[in-house]
Amino acid sequence: MNTKMLSLALLVAGASIFAGCASRPNAGLLYINQQQPVVATDNTANTKTGVSKTCTSYFGLVATGDCSIENAKKNGGISKVSTVDYKETTFLNLIHSGQTIVTGE
Repeated sequence: MNTKMLSLALLVAGASIFAGCASRPNAGLLYINQQQPVVATDNTANTKTGVSKTCTSYFGLVATGDCSIENAKKNGGISKVSTVDYKETTFLNLIHSGQTIVTGE
């Protein structure tokens, strides 16, 4: 492999590793473990909490899971949503997992 091809391959690999960081407000370069708000409604009753299944992405190439709001509502027996939060863990922006947390009644 010549140096131009190697340089291009390294540039593409580097860009793909850091591409997801631009869309996250509090992105960590090496590791992320945080929970952030997504939405809040005028429903103030939040007696129940539902957590979705985990969604996981490997190298930004393969992603699996159901971390939808509907899945979290079902798991918590919630019909009226008060808040929605998203919890994520990422390592080197290569392995990413996340869950949606819903409160309501």
